[in-house]
Amino acid sequence: MSATMASLLGRLVSPPPAVAVIPLSGLIAPRTGLGRMTLSVETVGPVLGRAFRLRRLAEVALVVNSPGGSATQSDLIAQRIRQHAQEEGVKVTAFVEDVAASGGYWLACAADEILCRETSIVGSIGVITASFGFARLLGRIGVERRLYAAGERKSLLDPFQPVREEDVARLKAVQADLHERFKAWVRDRRGTKLAGEETVLFSGEFWTGAKAVALGLADGIGEVRSTMRSRHGEEVRFAVFSTVRRPWWTRLLPTPEGLVEAALTSVETRAAMARFGL
Repeated sequence: MSATMASLLGRLVSPPPAVAVIPLSGLIAPRTGLGRMTLSVETVGPVLGRAFRLRRLAEVALVVNSPGGSATQSDLIAQRIRQHAQEEGVKVTAFVEDVAASGGYWLACAADEILCRETSIVGSIGVITASFGFARLLGRIGVERRLYAAGERKSLLDPFQPVREEDVARLKAVQADLHERFKAWVRDRRGTKLAGEETVLFSGEFWTGAKAVALGLADGIGEVRSTMRSRHGEEVRFAVFSTVRRPWWTRLLPTPEGLVEAALTSVETRAAMARFGL
């Protein structure tokens, strides 16, 4: 029997270990009626289920490349990852590519270990809200804003009315609550690995990968392919589970809805990435 045949027979009798690779790329946001291509528990959840059921599963690799987004969706996805990991007893490692910031870092913290590149952007543990104000513009063009509501606090920071200090205070109180949840999650997942002062770590600042390792936000420098081969052998099998699943006909002939979806997602993602110089 030739060496090649013997190798093939050996792989059939005793298949090599497998690593499930799950790309978590893009903006984190609830799925809308357009079915937008964002990360949400609705789009990521089924993928996680399939990945953690992979035969001969040795480890799960999350390849994170996200500037963040919805706190709720970040929390839901992260909790789903932990549930599967605990049920299957499988180690999860996050590999940061360009950026794991804000909600992207929230996802990375769902892993048992976080590896990044020296050039990655990591951190931004904070909460941000951005909007526009058009109150003076309406006056210039002769448009009158009419707003009717039941409940004195129903309206909050209406962009067509002057800013009210009480509205800003209400928004900051909500942001503070979300920030505390974010900080508690990072403390729970990173624990004694955190090496920096909390006033710095949780300030919303972000760092390059090498500095993030020094601060304890990440565990080391590495990338998925070489790391998994060193851990599980050169014969390890990689199975990629994409979170972007679209009907085959939309890939052959884009629909107007699909084009709008792609355009909206691209604009929002580029705007979020720009905050980190990417």
